[in-house]
Amino acid sequence: MVTALATANMDSVPLVAFTGQVPNNMIGTDGFQEADIKGVTMPITKNNYIVNDVKNLARIIKEAFYIASTGRPGPVLVDIPSNILKEEAEFSYPTEVDLPGYNPTYKANKLQLKRAAELINDSNQPIIYAGGGSIISGAEKEIAELAAKAEIPVTTTLNGIGAFDENNYLSLGMLGMHGTTEANLAITNSDLIIALGARFDDRVTGKIEEFAVDADVIHIDIDPAEIAKIIETKVPITADVKTALKELIPQIKEVKRPAWINEINEWKKIDQKADPEKSKKLLPSEIIETLYDLTDGDAVITAGVGQHQMWAAQYYKYSKPRTFISSGGLGTMGYGFPAAIGAKIANPEKEIFALVGDGSFQMNIQELATAAKNHVAVKIIIFNNQYLGMVRQWQELFYDKRYSATCLRRQKDCSPKCSGPNSECPEMIPDFIQVAKGYGIKGETITERKDIKSALQNAIKAKESYILNFMIEEEENVFPMVSAGGSLKDMILRKDKQK
Repeated sequence: MVTALATANMDSVPLVAFTGQVPNNMIGTDGFQEADIKGVTMPITKNNYIVNDVKNLARIIKEAFYIASTGRPGPVLVDIPSNILKEEAEFSYPTEVDLPGYNPTYKANKLQLKRAAELINDSNQPIIYAGGGSIISGAEKEIAELAAKAEIPVTTTLNGIGAFDENNYLSLGMLGMHGTTEANLAITNSDLIIALGARFDDRVTGKIEEFAVDADVIHIDIDPAEIAKIIETKVPITADVKTALKELIPQIKEVKRPAWINEINEWKKIDQKADPEKSKKLLPSEIIETLYDLTDGDAVITAGVGQHQMWAAQYYKYSKPRTFISSGGLGTMGYGFPAAIGAKIANPEKEIFALVGDGSFQMNIQELATAAKNHVAVKIIIFNNQYLGMVRQWQELFYDKRYSATCLRRQKDCSPKCSGPNSECPEMIPDFIQVAKGYGIKGETITERKDIKSALQNAIKAKESYILNFMIEEEENVFPMVSAGGSLKDMILRKDKQK
C-alpha cells in the first residue's frame, strides 16, 4: 500500500486508501500487527486521517474523496481502528465539505495571462511542454487550439502522452532521457517554453544548467509549489490548465512559423529505430507498430517500468488522453499488468494491452488469478529479453558491460566475467505460457518475425485474457538516451545512425 500511495503521490493520481488499525485503546502499545501507517504515509499522501469516533466516519470519507480529487489530485489515507469498524452510528453523509484552509486556485491571474500572451506573440521558436496535469485538467482541446493558432510544436512528458495527437505535424513526441531527437533539440533551441501541468523533473531536464538556456518560461500549474521549483520562471501562473488556456487563447495572434517548423522537420529525420534486417530476433518497434496498425491506434496501452515502457511510449502513436497508463515519477516495476486490469474494468468495450517486460511482469504475476477469476479480458504482451533490460542497458553503456544481477538466466557456475548471451545460456525460468495455463489463461510464444501479426490478431480476437511472449533481441537498447545528469543536446544515438 505504501508503494501504491507513493506512486499516486508522484503522478497526481486521485486515490483514497482505507487501512485497518488496532483498537483505539491499543494504539501506541506495539500491539499485534500495529503499524503507525498514518505516520509512515504522511510524506507521501495529500492528507491522511485516523478515525477516533464512528460519528466522524461519514464526514471523513466525504473529505477524503474531495481532497483526493480536487486541486492537484493525490492520495488520501483513512486509517480505521478495528473497534470503530464494529460500532454503529446514524448515517449522515454531508452534501458539502467545510475545509477553510484548503482552497485550490483554478482561475488564472489576468495580468499574468496578458504577460504570457505577449511573450508568446513575440516569440520566434516557442514550444509547448505538456505534462500529466494537462490530461488531469482535460485540456487537450485547448492545447490543440493554441498549437494550431500560433503554430507551436508540442512535446509531452511520459505522463503527458495523449495530451496532444502524435499524428499531428506539430507533435514532437516525448522529451527527456529517452525522448525523441526532435523534442530534445527543439526545447534546447527554443526561445520560449509554455509549460502546462508539468514539473520539470530530472528525467525531462537533464543537466539543469544547460536546459533551454535561451528560453523564457511560462509555467501554468495548479500546484504553486511546482512553479519555479526547478527552473526559473518568467511568468508564473497558478491555475487549472484548461481554465487558464481558455482565457489565454483569445489573446494569441494567429501566425505561421515556417523557419522553426522546417528546422524541426530536419531533426525528425534523425531516426533511431532499429533495422529489422540487421537483427535475427524480434524487435520491439515492429511488434508495437504492428499492434498500432491492427488496433487503428484505438487501444489503451499500459506499461510497467523499464525498456518496454520507453518503447511503448516511442512506437505507439497516441491521439487521445488516458490511452497510455504507466508509473512515471516513482518508476514502480510491476505497475503495467494490474493497471491494465483496472483499465479494462473501467472500459469494458476497449481493447486493453499490458506491455510488460519479463522482469517487470514477475513483480505482480500473481494477478493472473485476478484476471482469470473475474474474467477480465486483458491482453498481455511480454517483451522477453531474459534481462532486467534497462539496468542492463546502463551496465552496457556506462559500466563496460559488467553485468551484475540483470541476467535472468544466470547460473551459479556462470563465468563472473560474462558480458552477454551466447548459445550455451540456459532458458530463463519461468515458462510464462505454462504459468498462465495454470491459471486457465491461453497464450503463445513468438520467435519468428512472420508470426508477429497473426499472434497479435489471436490476442485481439480472444474473449478472455491472453498472453503473447515475444522473444526479442537480448541486447536491444532504447535510443535516443541522455545519460543521468547529461545535457539534452548530448544524446547517445545508435552507432549506425549517428549524424
